[in-house]
Amino acid sequence: MNGGEAIVEGLALANVTHVFGLLGSTTLELYDALYEHQSINYVGVRDERAGTHMADAMGRISGQPGIVLAGQAGPGSANMVTGLAQAMLAYSPVVAITGLAATNHLGRDTFQEIDQQALFSPITKRTMSVPSAERIPEFLKEAFRIAMAGRKGPVVIQIPRDLFASEITGEIKNPVDCPIESLGTTSSEGIASVCSLIRKAKAPVIIAGGGVKHGKSSEILGQLAKRLVIPVTASAGHADVLPTDHPMFFGQVGPRGNDVASKLTRDADLIIALGTRLGFNTTFYTYNDISPNAKIIQVDISEEAVGRYFPISIGVVGDVGLVIKAIDEGLKNFNEVPILWKEKIGSACDQRKLLWKNRELKGVSESLPLSPERIFKEIRDVLPRNSIVTLDAGTLCLQATDQLKYFQTPALLTPLDFGLVGFSFAAGLGAKAAAPERPVITLMGDGGFAMTMAEITTSVRHGLNTVSIVLDNGCWGAEKAYQRDYYNGRFIGCDITNPPFDKVAELCGAAGYAVSEAGQLSDALSLALSTDKTSIIHVKVDPNSMVSFRRDSFQHRVSQTL
Repeated sequence: MNGGEAIVEGLALANVTHVFGLLGSTTLELYDALYEHQSINYVGVRDERAGTHMADAMGRISGQPGIVLAGQAGPGSANMVTGLAQAMLAYSPVVAITGLAATNHLGRDTFQEIDQQALFSPITKRTMSVPSAERIPEFLKEAFRIAMAGRKGPVVIQIPRDLFASEITGEIKNPVDCPIESLGTTSSEGIASVCSLIRKAKAPVIIAGGGVKHGKSSEILGQLAKRLVIPVTASAGHADVLPTDHPMFFGQVGPRGNDVASKLTRDADLIIALGTRLGFNTTFYTYNDISPNAKIIQVDISEEAVGRYFPISIGVVGDVGLVIKAIDEGLKNFNEVPILWKEKIGSACDQRKLLWKNRELKGVSESLPLSPERIFKEIRDVLPRNSIVTLDAGTLCLQATDQLKYFQTPALLTPLDFGLVGFSFAAGLGAKAAAPERPVITLMGDGGFAMTMAEITTSVRHGLNTVSIVLDNGCWGAEKAYQRDYYNGRFIGCDITNPPFDKVAELCGAAGYAVSEAGQLSDALSLALSTDKTSIIHVKVDPNSMVSFRRDSFQHRVSQTL
């Protein structure tokens, strides 16, 4: 077989079901090989960035690497940069395959040749250039291994165009024939120390992060928290780490979370950080929302993350699922929950109930244009329990993260630390490919949707039927809020003009709905969910409902605006 056929054979052996990509002449041998494989669904996208977002979401939902092909060396490869940077900062397993100039042209400033190695290296776990056709299977296997090992992330394989056509010999082996089920070991002494601190604690709180989801450990975490009566909060972007209605779950902590969760961590005497770096979006690297007097137990798959931002009492490097199981075993006979501890949890549960009650009350507002609170309530009222929700960055989506409800982990995909606008719609298509049986609802602002709305045709063509709710406030909301609050309303570059996205959807073969009145969104969402068709719901939102999330960045402007 040739090099292109070897890649496709390897993907098939790895049980890859979907490959996202954009056709290019550099990799046509690979595409021709894909033609023969009915087990692999090829999803042709309109932009390589969007295809990489789809592979990112596929990886997060399936737990296996999402595959993206940049068919053309040079411009096609470069278009993946945003998507790869996004996947890198989300620790999402992606394997990207792209071309290079032919081996006899490398380094000669040939047509479309750029230094792709230098371009990709800072934003991937590894970028590899294949030196000979015979080694293509070896490099494919190595890419799968690196993408999944330890803290997951994207890997790029670059192949000179002539190697795709070169004949190779030998057996093609499954790239995942040595799957990594779990990583890290847990010492009995370390776990004994962790259990000792938990026994002595008067106000312990768990902060659970993406590592819990990556390790498929939500169920065991929920059982442990319920048995030990320890409240669980989530790090930013991981409000689905436990079901919203779990008795011990209180939602996101920090500036993107809620006051009930943040009060628990501010009052804690022991914080158990499971699969979270306690990073910027959760803590702002301050003690604003975590107790400066609390002892911290931190568990993470990456040694460099443990104790990096806050001093810790105990650090455990290893698979968070193994550690949770070990703690559960170490505390199997522990049933001496202090009275004050129980009273504190009871009070927090009452506050949580009041929080959701107030959200419901704010959500009945009939004011026009619609308020975000009204929109979130109408979505909550209709959202199926097995839904996957994808969110963009931006002021409206950041408000939504802790306002919606999630029940089947994983159920929430956000841009996380890259803070990317334009992620959500494409990510929703990848999520739908990974879990076709689950409804996928994407939420994004008008600016972000316009960046990738060409992928409506991808969704329609390939039957990736998601429901997209476009929140139209006619501006780049986060930046306009900062200009309003810190620059005396000197607005520039923040207002945008939009087409009727529902009509654009219809022109592309999708269903379109326009929402401007109270009650219309829940009706439109219900109808869209019952229709076996890609759906776009264009919602007019109050342009004044903007929030300045990054107040920390504009303290230098406060005195100037008084």
